[in-house]
Amino acid sequence: MRFLLINHIQNARQSLKANHLRSVLTMLGVTIGVASVTAILALSSGASKVVSDQVDQLGGNIAVIRPGAATTDPLGNLIGQDTTAHDYSASTITEDDLSLVTAISNIQTIAPLMILSGPVKADSSAPTGTPIVATTPALASIAQLPIDKGQFLDPAVNQNTAVIGVQLSIDIYGTEDSVGRKIDIRGTSFTIIGVLKRLNNPINYNNVDFDKAVIINFDSGKLLNQSIAQIQQIDMRATSVANLDQVIIDTNKTLLLSHGGQTDFSVLSGTQISQPTSQLFYAIAGVTAVVAGISLLVGGIGIMNIMLVSVAERTREIGIRKALGATNSDITWQFLIESLAISIGGGISGYLIGYGAAFAISTFLTFNPVLNWQIAAVALGISLIMGTIFGLYPAFKASRKDPIDSLREYS
Repeated sequence: MRFLLINHIQNARQSLKANHLRSVLTMLGVTIGVASVTAILALSSGASKVVSDQVDQLGGNIAVIRPGAATTDPLGNLIGQDTTAHDYSASTITEDDLSLVTAISNIQTIAPLMILSGPVKADSSAPTGTPIVATTPALASIAQLPIDKGQFLDPAVNQNTAVIGVQLSIDIYGTEDSVGRKIDIRGTSFTIIGVLKRLNNPINYNNVDFDKAVIINFDSGKLLNQSIAQIQQIDMRATSVANLDQVIIDTNKTLLLSHGGQTDFSVLSGTQISQPTSQLFYAIAGVTAVVAGISLLVGGIGIMNIMLVSVAERTREIGIRKALGATNSDITWQFLIESLAISIGGGISGYLIGYGAAFAISTFLTFNPVLNWQIAAVALGISLIMGTIFGLYPAFKASRKDPIDSLREYS
């Protein structure tokens, strides 16, 4: 059996080598499909790892409360809410919820996040879509937001004060030091009391690019929003990692009772927070996945087509092999191994090209793709499935050829 397998592999190698260009072109469809899948998985894992690492660096005792029930994908991995924090039209998290959660034991500190939109301008208008974050001074310690110039929010300081990201400071003032200047937010003047150090992490568990954001007091945010608290997220830090699970349980019980038994909120921690929540990212990944699926289908059809051509060209060879004692199983394996060789070759090249593309794309991003064995296993699995599914019919067709008729072919 081992000798036959080695013989089949040698025959497949000779056959593919004899039709080198045809084999390479057939592999191309599989290569493109596997490369797309590899790049998607590597980049999405990298984006997820960024947030996961942030949560770990913060001590692993962070949990967040977000509006809406969490959803689960078909693989059973929690991917968070259907929209990012910026897109909630009516948050289910209220000030009463904030007060109730604050009273839960084993919570060290807590900070609400109310994300507003509207015009921000000073010496020049800020970029469109500048996030306006209304929160409390506790956010600085929970999210570890470092101050470069000035100070963070302080209840003892005048209410109409703001802290801005360093990139926003450069964009509207042309300098990193804008402490003491005035900034207009939704028609209200605020005094800048602090500028954050550059974080360079637009993907984070708060869904806010703090380098380009303006941060104001929670009460000021309510005044800008017709005195309505529209809380998109509550950040919590437990007193210790050991107490985090109990804090989550108590928070769920408290909010469930407050919301009349309706699970219209989510309490997330650890890897649950770390999943990317950008709709744009998912849209790009979804479109790329469709392209990858089409490429794989085309590649599979190409494999079947080339194998049928190969069977037709080698009819006499099949007759000779059967006349010398080869069984239907031997012929099936011979052609199936050739199909697998094409698909695995395309899979390996696609895996390498996919990672090359992922690293090239990452030069324009703030995170790197992830290298792990699971992605390699997916690439190899796709290749094996493609080669098997689209190679079986030509292999069976070859094995069922009558040896006498086959020997007469081209005689």
